[in-house]
Amino acid sequence: MPSNERLPAQEVFRLVALPDEVEHGKIVKRYMSQRSAWHPEGDVSIASETTVYSGSKNGPSSRKVAFGGHVYSQAGIAASKALADMQTCSQAGASGASRKEVGIHTIHGYFSEAGLIDRPFIYNVTTMAPNPSFPNLLVTVRQPLSSSTNPAGDHFPLADAELPLGPVCFNALVSFRPSVVSQHVAQEQPAQTRFADILSSRPPSAWDPAPHIDIAKTVDEFPMRNPGTFPIVDMKKVDLAAFNEGKPLHERRELLLYRLLAPLPADHPDSHICAHAYEADRNGLLMIGNHVGFGYDFGRAASLSYSFVVHVNPEDAVMSYGENEWWIQEACFPRLEAGRAIVMSKIWSPKGVHVATEYQDGICQRQWKQGERKGKL
Repeated sequence: MPSNERLPAQEVFRLVALPDEVEHGKIVKRYMSQRSAWHPEGDVSIASETTVYSGSKNGPSSRKVAFGGHVYSQAGIAASKALADMQTCSQAGASGASRKEVGIHTIHGYFSEAGLIDRPFIYNVTTMAPNPSFPNLLVTVRQPLSSSTNPAGDHFPLADAELPLGPVCFNALVSFRPSVVSQHVAQEQPAQTRFADILSSRPPSAWDPAPHIDIAKTVDEFPMRNPGTFPIVDMKKVDLAAFNEGKPLHERRELLLYRLLAPLPADHPDSHICAHAYEADRNGLLMIGNHVGFGYDFGRAASLSYSFVVHVNPEDAVMSYGENEWWIQEACFPRLEAGRAIVMSKIWSPKGVHVATEYQDGICQRQWKQGERKGKL
C-alpha cells in the first residue's frame, strides 16, 4: 500500500508521457500519474456515520477514495506539460521561432466519478484554442477499471496504461496567460491586516495542524496531534471560534496557514500554482457543515465543480521555502441550499498580496432522517 511519508509536490505531481493519440484531427497528449493520491481517511479511523463521500452515486463505499485536489491539480500540471511539449515540437519545425512564456491563468474543473487511490489517473489533453497569448486546453481524466498491476498500489508502472479504462472521472478547461506590466493595482486589505490581532496572538507554527477530516464529531473523536501524511504543504488552522460566534454563515471566516514541505523550483510557476490549488481543496465543504450544525450529524460532502483563478503574473504565485514563508487561505461560505454549498477562498501571499481565488461548489448534507427525503422532482 502507499507509503505514509509526506510527499513533496514533485512526487505528488509526477507524470509519465504516453504515446499521443489523434481524435477528430487533433493531437491528444497523454500522461499517466505515477504516485498514489492522498486518501483523506488514511490518517484516522472513521466511524461509519462520518464516512466522507466523494462523488459516488451509490452511497458509502469501502473503496479508498482519492483526495479530489490530486486529480484537479495534476490536471493543471498535465495541461502545462502538454502546452510546453507542443510548443517544443512547433519550435523544432520552425527555425527562428521563439516560445511565448505563459503560466496558468484559470483551472475550471468538474468531478463526475470518485477517484480511487489504488490505480493511476490517465490524462488526455487537447488544445481548444491555440492563441499564443491565451491558449486554452481541455483535460479529460479516466482511471483503469482495475487496480494497478503493482500490488503495492503506488509507483504505477507503464503497464497500467494498457488496462481497460473506466468512465471520465474529471475534466477541466485550463487557460494560460503571459506576464504583463500592471497599469493599476487594487485589492482589499489583506487577511494579515484584517485579522492582525488574532494572527499575532501566536507564531504561525503554534496553531493546531489542519484536521485530516474537518468534521466536528471526527475532530472530537480523533483530536489532531500531528500533521499526518497530507503532502506538499504544512497546514495550520487558526482558531476563529470567537470571531465567528453569533455571525450568520456568510459573515464567518476560516483561516488556513500553509508553507511548502520542501523547496519547489521557482523556474516552473505552474507547479506552484497547482500546489496552491491542491491546498485550497482541503476540507472546505466539510467546514461549512460544521458552521450549520451538520458536524455531529454528517451525511455527505463531494466536490462538483472547482474553479481556481490566478490574479497575478505567474511568477508572483511562486512560494519561497522557509520557516516564515506562510501563505494564508481565507475561506468564506456565501451560500447553502438544495443540498449544495459554495466555498470562496482567497489566497494571500506572506506579503499580503491577493494572488488567487478559489470557488468550489459541491454537495453538503447532513444525514437524512427517516421519511424526510423527498423523491426526485
